[in-house]
Amino acid sequence: MDIIADAIAARLRLERESRGWSLSELAERSGVSKAMISKVERCEASPTATVLGRLSGAFGLPLSVLLALAERAEERLARAADQPVWTDPETGYTRRAVSPANGGGLELIEVTLPAGVRVPYPASAFAFQRQQILLLEGRLDFTEGEVVHELSAGDCLELGAPQPCVFFNPSDVSARYLVALTRR
Repeated sequence: MDIIADAIAARLRLERESRGWSLSELAERSGVSKAMISKVERCEASPTATVLGRLSGAFGLPLSVLLALAERAEERLARAADQPVWTDPETGYTRRAVSPANGGGLELIEVTLPAGVRVPYPASAFAFQRQQILLLEGRLDFTEGEVVHELSAGDCLELGAPQPCVFFNPSDVSARYLVALTRR
């Protein structure tokens, strides 16, 4: 496991324990198995984007906040070489935290979504934030509830009220997009 995966594991355990929740209670609230949560907390497994989305929703935190808490730094400048990158072990989805950790409430995240990959998130993962998606390269089909937004390079979408969402790359090349987040 790498440093970021270790930090995520520690943060998940801290969030659970600070609420006084057992593994069973977090499993019930998130829909993630107790065994998987235990493995993640012990750094025996790296969580997928979907698992992290469910866990962050159970904690009432946007996924970006959960990851930022794990990646926290005090610098105002985030050099490219030092920006934390997390890769979903299941899909190859990569997330790079572009903004300095103390970015004043605005977070910029660069995502690379491999060809053919679909990543779903529950509505709770979007409950405490406003979000815009700017597609930099490739194609992205973003499903928001029942609505599918087909994005091409240069398109920017502002998300509406929290709903279950799916990021899907229907093409045969990777899609790269920038996510801008602010907390509600």
